[in-house]
Amino acid sequence: MNLVSGSRRGAAPIIIVDKKGWPKVARGLSKVARAWANSTGFVADFGEHLLVPGRRGEIHVVYAAPPKNGHAIWTFAALAARLPVGRYFLDVEPGREEATDVALGWALGGYEFRKYKTRGSPRDRAELLWPEAADRAQVERLFRAITFGRDLINTPAEDMGPAELAEAAENIARRHGASVRVIVGESLLAENYPMIHAVGRASHRPPRLIDLRWGKTDAPRVTLVGKGVCFDSGGLDLKSSSAMQLMKKDMGGAATVLALADAVMDAGLPIRLRVLVPAVDNAVSGNAYRPLDVLRTRKGLTVEVTNTDAEGRLILADALAEADAERPAVLIDVATLTGAARVALGPDVPALFCNDEPLAADLLRAAEASGDRLWRMPLWDGYRSQLDSKVADLVNASSSPHAGAITAALFLREFVSATTPWIHIDTMAWNIESRPGRPVGGETMGLRALYRMLCERYPAGRSAKAPRSNKR
Repeated sequence: MNLVSGSRRGAAPIIIVDKKGWPKVARGLSKVARAWANSTGFVADFGEHLLVPGRRGEIHVVYAAPPKNGHAIWTFAALAARLPVGRYFLDVEPGREEATDVALGWALGGYEFRKYKTRGSPRDRAELLWPEAADRAQVERLFRAITFGRDLINTPAEDMGPAELAEAAENIARRHGASVRVIVGESLLAENYPMIHAVGRASHRPPRLIDLRWGKTDAPRVTLVGKGVCFDSGGLDLKSSSAMQLMKKDMGGAATVLALADAVMDAGLPIRLRVLVPAVDNAVSGNAYRPLDVLRTRKGLTVEVTNTDAEGRLILADALAEADAERPAVLIDVATLTGAARVALGPDVPALFCNDEPLAADLLRAAEASGDRLWRMPLWDGYRSQLDSKVADLVNASSSPHAGAITAALFLREFVSATTPWIHIDTMAWNIESRPGRPVGGETMGLRALYRMLCERYPAGRSAKAPRSNKR
């Protein structure tokens, strides 16, 4: 990370100023500095910054205006990426929470995925003196988790198959003293995970279920489920070339929950954590599952396959049924599940579905406070009939062109008890354009919001009781 300790001597101060406050600041500048600012056209518009030189040509001071969303994380991610190499410090020390956001943003501003670069080297970056009030452990924890998740998503499918995803889970388990069990191939049938097996059986890389556990057995149970489709060809309902282009990211939900688990365990939250990741390739071969096949699920329900490209909900259903059997205090799944969610909300805002009002309110507050936005969508019962099948208990994909994200969520709800507080996040897990701290590529959308919500519900260092929940 490009954050350092040491003296302010030789470092340039960073002063945050907005358009409204800039005229007053400008009047207080020296004649030369004011003339310099005028010549550059700086008016403290959204995202602008101004370098004011000193007598020897050094950077004397930096004035910076927040971006339009105004969150400290992205203000300082932008500065970290744009300022010349040198050392800087905050002119006014913020409080603990904002200082932590400042430091995390600065660190994320230097993120690059360079695993496959054989030429060149990472460019030197501007350094920020650690803000005195920042929670360094929190910054380091979240930076490691976010970059770990991004790196998993960015890795090409050839090098990030079901086995490699399991290895990533085992690595974080070793770091934190967690246990991991992996059920592979035909053993999935023996242990009653038939849909995970059916979706993954066509690949030469066997499907598997990754099951990580950590924490005291008498603590409140929090279970995370992540969609781990390491590459999605669409199956026999084959995707077009353009639609297949980004399908290495179809394990973005798995990457996000593994990254979240890493942060939760590092923080020592007083919970009994479980992470379930069904990891598969949705491939094409002679033994691929077919349209109109009827699959039996772990829960015992039968599913008619109306679209082999709606595979994520099938593997999640078996994992959710297993998770639900333990009646966790909170059950969270994250998945790159539907294009419909992207049509509704665009690529940057994950869709949130939740069957528990207090839990939804807690998460939305955390999302707002952390600048990691989510948008709640309804579990609209009126659309449940779109999942009816003439030959089985339900279909995996509605034939209607409407409400695809909602019907997918309703499908998943069939495998979760009404009394289990449940969150479903339908995410893009990918930045389609580069912005400061968020380069094009994999993204752990919702991670910081989920982490903050869990920290507030189960504060580290305190005994925690499972909060009461509303029935659906």
